[in-house]
Amino acid sequence: MKNSKVIIYVGLLLAGVLIGWFLFGGSSKQDTNHKHDEVAESNQMWTCSMHPQIMQPEPGDCPICGMDLIPAEAGADGLTADQFRLTPNAMALADIQTSVVGVGKENLSSKLSGKLVENEEANKVQASYFSGRIEQLYVSFTGEKVNKGQILATIYSPELYAAQQELITALSLKESQPELYKAVRNKLKLWKLSESQINQIEETGKVKENFPVYANVSGTVTDKLVEAGDYVKQGQALLKIANLNSVWAHFDVYENQIEQFKEGQEVKVTTNAYPNKAFKGTVDFIDPILNTKTRTVTLRVVLNNKDSVFKPGMFVSAEVEGVNNNSNEVLTVPSSAILWTGERSVVYLKTNPNEPVFEMREVTLGNKQGDSYEILNGLSWGDEIVTNGTFTVDAAAQLQGKKSMMNGNRSQVGFEVPQAFKNELQQVYEAYIELKDALVQTDLNLAKSSASQLEEKTQAVDMELLTNDKAHLEWMEILKALKSSTQTIKQTNQIDEARMGFKTLSENLIKAIQTFGIGETTYKQYCPMADSDKGAYWLSKEKEILNPYFGDKMLKCGEVKETIYNK
Repeated sequence: MKNSKVIIYVGLLLAGVLIGWFLFGGSSKQDTNHKHDEVAESNQMWTCSMHPQIMQPEPGDCPICGMDLIPAEAGADGLTADQFRLTPNAMALADIQTSVVGVGKENLSSKLSGKLVENEEANKVQASYFSGRIEQLYVSFTGEKVNKGQILATIYSPELYAAQQELITALSLKESQPELYKAVRNKLKLWKLSESQINQIEETGKVKENFPVYANVSGTVTDKLVEAGDYVKQGQALLKIANLNSVWAHFDVYENQIEQFKEGQEVKVTTNAYPNKAFKGTVDFIDPILNTKTRTVTLRVVLNNKDSVFKPGMFVSAEVEGVNNNSNEVLTVPSSAILWTGERSVVYLKTNPNEPVFEMREVTLGNKQGDSYEILNGLSWGDEIVTNGTFTVDAAAQLQGKKSMMNGNRSQVGFEVPQAFKNELQQVYEAYIELKDALVQTDLNLAKSSASQLEEKTQAVDMELLTNDKAHLEWMEILKALKSSTQTIKQTNQIDEARMGFKTLSENLIKAIQTFGIGETTYKQYCPMADSDKGAYWLSKEKEILNPYFGDKMLKCGEVKETIYNK
């Protein structure tokens, strides 16, 4: 009886399963398909036709221009967690370019930046050989050319006046006291009076009140140290005179580059004054003492200047041939491909040669070779990386929630540095904000003035506070770029050129603040339409968008990409 009940229960259970399958099997399949469609729909991303970097999981308005969002291309099927895809439209608008990693040969050229100075070996100081008052000064201005033997000034000297009277008196005692006479003449010779001048005093029997000072050398007056009416002492410098037939070019070589250079290497020097011309020279001297403040040594090149094409103070660039590497082959990438964040250096790798799929890759850098860096680890020969538009690709990675330079939009700074250094960097940031505000107002004169203040604050930063060698080298790289872009803004007479200089300035100051930190939170903002739709970043104290790249024309165009917090 008990067994028969079990059989009945089992039979009823099987019957129920069969009936349920017949009644609901079709609808269950349909429901499964419906849910699959919902999942597929939920993966659909929406973008803006004008701002393709915008990616949102649902339709709506573009947060930048307000246009209706449109469906983006198909989702990231087959991509790993760190990979992301860009649309062809985004690639074109941001001018994103890639290059295949190549191999550099053993003898590479290295590019250096420097400045022209006077040839110290040809510099002379014109001094006064006697004390007195300058009655007349015949040199009117700095930069005036003088010739050897030319009269430079006349000086009234009570001592020389008395010495001339002694000579006239001693002349009458020449026969009876020849030693006295000889001593008086020699005294005048010590004051650099010539034999003819002394003989003229004897012949005329008259004392000259104002005595001339003649140029000892020919050259250009580089410094006028006195004015008419000044009292001068014996041996005091009156003028500095430089022979500019040759000049020196001084270039800074970083500590980790020193082994690459030696005296006698060929050099091609160029300057913005003659953009289509290169001047040949050789490395003449490498300073044996390291500048502990900048962590550099000075490399010197002597340049022929008989045609007066070079002016001391000019900025110059040099390409040094025959730079030696420790290995026969070295992997190199353009510096434009590299993003820095603290102690990390990253590039963006294109993982599929036929599709715009990317992922971030950390790399280890070696020496800088011109506009490229050696890659010690992280890339292989044949890898394809982003070399233009790297910041835009990083922004796209952040928007899609992928691994990026800052790993999200709450970034923290990289190096632990003394608070004193942060305080000085804070002053640079304050000057930068004034420059940004001037560009928002489209006020070129105010922008140039603010750039001068920024340059002063930058030069005042004490690099000796950075005891970490990597931090020091990082700041040196940033500093060079800050100086160059600030000079661009100061020297231009076009607001558009000032804004292009501001773009480079912003990128490097962002890097500095992300690396070292300052005393407050700042907002990294982005306009996708700046620089002919290539996009550009800037920093602001407030979240509110006030666009420095367009001013009133597109004042509100942009968005906050990161909040950089004080460490």
